[in-house]
Amino acid sequence: MKNEACPISFEKIDATLVRVLSACSGILFLLFVKTQFLPIILFLFVDFVLRIFIKKEYSPLFRLAQVIKDLLKLESHLMDNAPKRLASYFSLSFVILTGVTSYLGLETIFYALSAIYGVCIFLEVAFDYCLGCKIYYLYMKFFG
Repeated sequence: MKNEACPISFEKIDATLVRVLSACSGILFLLFVKTQFLPIILFLFVDFVLRIFIKKEYSPLFRLAQVIKDLLKLESHLMDNAPKRLASYFSLSFVILTGVTSYLGLETIFYALSAIYGVCIFLEVAFDYCLGCKIYYLYMKFFG
């Protein structure tokens, strides 16, 4: 039986910055859930695409998170990048799915997805608990 483990990349990332970034994304996501104003989710989509596929420094939310972290004088905490990167892919998927279900008027699915994603954001911001590792473990258990 395989041990429960996070994906590993040996590239380090500032977990504190990721938590601040998650808080910024979470606030915008909550605003979207409340208003269902599609430009908000489109902004989040573009921001995630910039961070994941282009260069994170081009992301407006990444830059904002850096400023907030510096203003609050939060201490950096380095960790492996792979679990957070995996979580970013999941987040992008939730952003796409909630945007589409909102646009199509599928309210039940929209609110179910929003609740799941909201819990994931809350766990990351409040407790530095990333579900990416758990999902990765389940994926490897059944498909790896």
